[in-house]
Formats: sequence, structure tokens, C-alpha cells
Amino acid sequence: MNLPIKKSTQLLIAVLLLLLPLVLQLFGNAWVRIADMALLYVLLALGLNIVVGYAGLLDLGYVAFFAVGSYLFALLASPHLTDTFPAIAAMFPNGLHMPLWVVIPLAAFLAGFFGVVLGAPTLKLRGDYLAIVTLGFGEIIRVFLNNLDQPYNITNGPKGLGQIDSVTVFGHPLSKRLDWGWIEFPSVTLYYYLFLSLVLVSILICYRLEKSRMGRAWMAIREDEIAAKAMGIHTRNMKLLAFGMGATFGGVSGAMFASFQGFVSPESFSLMESVMIVAMVVLGGLGYLPGVVLGAVLLAALPEVLRYVAGPLQSITDGRLDASILRQLLIATAMITIMLMKPRGLWPSPEHGKEIKPSTQED
Repeated sequence: MNLPIKKSTQLLIAVLLLLLPLVLQLFGNAWVRIADMALLYVLLALGLNIVVGYAGLLDLGYVAFFAVGSYLFALLASPHLTDTFPAIAAMFPNGLHMPLWVVIPLAAFLAGFFGVVLGAPTLKLRGDYLAIVTLGFGEIIRVFLNNLDQPYNITNGPKGLGQIDSVTVFGHPLSKRLDWGWIEFPSVTLYYYLFLSLVLVSILICYRLEKSRMGRAWMAIREDEIAAKAMGIHTRNMKLLAFGMGATFGGVSGAMFASFQGFVSPESFSLMESVMIVAMVVLGGLGYLPGVVLGAVLLAALPEVLRYVAGPLQSITDGRLDASILRQLLIATAMITIMLMKPRGLWPSPEHGKEIKPSTQED
């Protein structure tokens, strides 16, 4: 091959990513579904990496933006609003069925707006205090979604929203399989290629942000906010921008999650989800795109893969150990082992934390 090693490696990775769902569906669509969810978590981790990895702002309420995007799509692509409010039904007699090119910008904008709303009161907070405030924000959003069924039924409360439309691409709904005669693409495989496209675009955006003047400003704030301010960086605007930009990824991922699942409820946006997304960024490699992607894929797929390990172990112990508890124990053990062996993450940045060695001069 005349291609350089770097380009040939990229070509090989591209081919493997395109063939992956076709291979996985040979073992069952459940494995393709795991890959789909892993891609959604990669999208979430990329967004949180902007806030935590680039700007150094510990955000434990990131799942709130995931919820905002999910409920936005659920309301715009389900019969709930038209069934509940006669005025909306009169305006849209055929129902609300928003197309993909409308939903993604709306989800990104609304989540970004909430990101700025979260960032504005926390500009003077750092470290543990910032984490507590963002944690509270995430819980507030979940509680609101759980209770906005009275006096006007907007979110349907704990019952959740169902009958959500699937995404339609080039006139074909992704909920239906695509048959080309010589090969079939199930619904989960079609969603895989949509999510993969969004992830690749997001990686490109994050890479450009990292190398831009904005990205360097975020990293300066992460390393030393006082020094960054002394160098003329407008830290307040940069922090708000980090919260807003990071939240947009969560909104888009949430919209795709609602379409993929066909149902959303407040239970899907618990504190544990935020903790897992933070763990993906930290365990993979804080502020480093390949590490973030690796951490998200591993922590998203590991719980599902361990289902096939926890079941036999439960049988060995004659049912004395619950399979779900055993699975959580295995996940926690894996995370602790990674942190002990790789304190900077599985794939840390080669530049982060690098010390400048003083030059020696000969007398």
C-alpha cells in the first residue's frame, strides 16, 4: 500500500466501524443495540469532556441536558401534546411529527440554553462546591419532569411519554428494516449508522474546538484560572460558553435516545447516569478525545456484557447472589482496578501534566 501508515490505519478503523453491526447482528440484534447505546454514551462523554476535560469544571448534573433533549423530541414527535391540549390539536390536525433536521438544532439550542442557565449562577464556584450545585441542578430537572403532570399535563409525570416517532432519513423511518435484496439492515443497525455519523461529526467539532483559540482559553482556565484572567482571558464568558457547548451534545444525544427507545420517563435520568458519564471521561483520559471515546465505549458496553457473566456466577452459587448486584460489583471492581493501575486514565493525553525540564548550561 502506498498510503501512509496514519491514513491506512484510519481507513482500517472506518471499515471496521462500518462492518461492526453487520457482524454483531449475526449473534443477535441485542449486541447491535449495545453498540447503539455505546455510541450515544460516546456522544454524551464528548460533550461532558468540553466542560470537565477542557475547562476543568466538575459537572455532576450533565444528565439534565440529556433529559431536556429526550423530552423535547418526545413532545414534538408523540401524540401526547395533541391529545392533551385541544388548541395544539387544532393547529396540527395530523399530529406533531417533526423531521430530523428540525429536532437536532432545537435539541441542541434548548440544551445549550439550559447549560448557560446552569453556568450563570456557578461562575464563582470551584471544585466541590461547583459539583454540589450542578448535582442539585440535575436533580431539580428530574423532579420537575416527574411532577409536570399537574395542573397541566406536560410531561405525563412518572408514567413517561410513549408512542414516540422514529427518526426518518431520506423518507425511510429507521424503525423499519431496510431490505436491499442481498442484505438486510434491521432497525438497530440503521440507528447504529445514524449514531455513528453524529459521533464522527461531534469528534471533528471537538477536535477543532480543542485546537482553536477558544479551546486553549478553556485549558488555561483549567490549569490556573487566576493566571488565565491575568493574561486577558474573559473567564466568565469562556465558562458560560463551555457549559453551553457541552450541553448541546447532551441535548442531541437525548433526542436520539428518545427516538431509539420510543419511550422516555424520569427514571432514565437519575444521578447514577451523571456519575457514569463523568466516570467515562475520567477513566478514559480527561481532556483527550481518543481516551474519552475509549472510556465511553467500555463503560457503556461493560454492564451489558457482564450480564452474560453474572448469570452463570449466580447459578454457581445456587442463587445466593443476585445477578444485578453481582454485575454492579464486577463493574465497580473493574473501575477501581483501572484507577489504581492507570490513575490518569486508560488513554491519557501525552501532553497533559507534562513538566518542562530546565535547560542545562555548561560553564
